[in-house]
Amino acid sequence: MNTPRHPSLYEVNGRVLLQRLARETGRHATLDDIPDSRLARLADCGISWIYLMGVWKTGEAGRRVSGSNEEWVRGYRGLLPDLREEDICGSPFAVAGYSLHPDLGEPDALVRFRDRLHEEGLLLMLDLVPNHTALDHPWVRDHPDYYIRGTEEDHARRPQDFTRVDLPGGSAVLAHGRDPYNSSWPDTLQLDYANPTLEEAMTAEIPPPAKLTLDVEANS
Repeated sequence: MNTPRHPSLYEVNGRVLLQRLARETGRHATLDDIPDSRLARLADCGISWIYLMGVWKTGEAGRRVSGSNEEWVRGYRGLLPDLREEDICGSPFAVAGYSLHPDLGEPDALVRFRDRLHEEGLLLMLDLVPNHTALDHPWVRDHPDYYIRGTEEDHARRPQDFTRVDLPGGSAVLAHGRDPYNSSWPDTLQLDYANPTLEEAMTAEIPPPAKLTLDVEANS
């Protein structure tokens, strides 16, 4: 499919959309349950790209952090006064794996959703988060050398930036993910691109499984 010369982008939080759809239908909703009519309306509005945010697998560790951070929970309640524990699902950017989150459907549901968008002349954009991973990404256990390490002194002086992680070979101090303009994100760990093996591993993540062949990934 060709991208228009002046494309328009419509951002959708996949989790929020499906929660609303579940309330409308009275049952659990997946990507397969998004009506074709909704997609057609977006196309009729002149939308070119659908940026579907928050589709990738996240872990229990991220959800625990989101639910235990008092500052974050106050923010949630400010937006959602009737907040329930099940509403706290964790950050979609604390990625534990580049496969569709089970709450959004079986893996092939993302392929089918992409194909339905194409039928309406729409393109799909998804996130790639190369800066950091979730605390419980398999790489933490299997390839701790992919992450920026700290010392016990770092952990003692800057506990907001470092955490101690239990590994098969013993504990290690690893850095939380961050960027130059924000404080560290305690539900993530920072990747170390000084390690050329990490570059190869991350490249292998792009694109996700060949049968999906995404239109584009949005860097975050």
